[in-house]
Amino acid sequence: MLNRTFTPFPILATERLTLRQLVINDEREIFTLRSDSEINKYLDRQLSNTIDDARNFINKVNENINKNDSLYWAITLSDKNVLIGTICLFSFSDETDKCEIGYELLTNFQGQGIMIEAVEKVIDFAFNTIKVQKIEAFFHIDNQSSIKLLEKFSFKDSNKPDKTDTNLVCYHLTNSVYNLK
Repeated sequence: MLNRTFTPFPILATERLTLRQLVINDEREIFTLRSDSEINKYLDRQLSNTIDDARNFINKVNENINKNDSLYWAITLSDKNVLIGTICLFSFSDETDKCEIGYELLTNFQGQGIMIEAVEKVIDFAFNTIKVQKIEAFFHIDNQSSIKLLEKFSFKDSNKPDKTDTNLVCYHLTNSVYNLK
């Protein structure tokens, strides 16, 4: 059984980062993330058109956290409380003890190892606190940055194409592989 009690919200910290809950004041940065065509080119989602779209998204995310359905962190540099990206765990399955991971980073913060730090901390939290046994990531087959990032953590190609979109691939990491590292 998964330990899905997300209240109080779990704030995570690394050497350079603080992963905290989204707040309404993040609306400008969420709007930028969700409206930037480069960041969203591999994501099948409606682009944000207004700040209201971003605000509604933040409210929806926090409702799902309150229901213990997902975790969605704002990635911030520890010395600044400004959102530079997000990382989330969602699609929890108590039957199979698994979840999915997703992440995105503002363009001017990419290539600095920030997402490596964030992903490592969230994987550790998923396996050691929530007690999932498997983490999956679905992403576009052309998203080489995600493939390289996940392979750094020993994620493996599941070799099962998505049933609804053949351009999506699934990579997975099991707790036994992670704990061998």
